[in-house]
Amino acid sequence: MAGSLIDPNTKIKVSSTLDRSVGKRYLTDRSPETCWTSSQGLPQTIQMAFGQPVIPTTLSITFQGGFVGTKCSVYSQSKDSAVSEWILLRQVFPEDVNRVQSFQLRESIEENESAALAVLQLKLVFEESSDFFGRITIYDLDIIGMK
Repeated sequence: MAGSLIDPNTKIKVSSTLDRSVGKRYLTDRSPETCWTSSQGLPQTIQMAFGQPVIPTTLSITFQGGFVGTKCSVYSQSKDSAVSEWILLRQVFPEDVNRVQSFQLRESIEENESAALAVLQLKLVFEESSDFFGRITIYDLDIIGMK
């Protein structure tokens, strides 16, 4: 059954934070009043380590308009990756809007494919931003899939 893959055991790292009032802990707190904001400059990254193999199917993200990562590459790292190789899963192109946006990371999953699709980590690399200075502001981030 599909559900949120981000839980208290998920470790999250970000490339930068503007200041403590907009830290990474606000990425997944589900509050519409808090957010993470990066420092200026591109690329900006968010890396998630799940602690167990997961199958991510959907990226759900809410930006602040004007501070949107308009080009994002989603990379995965599988449990079998002995050399820590990141593999491009998909590129997504969020709109410059203040609403939840969802992106399919996988088309459909056959039951016999599930073990081969399992990953331990995901990395979002924001290569472009709607902000002139390259800042990104995210009010909510979630990865939907199967554990």
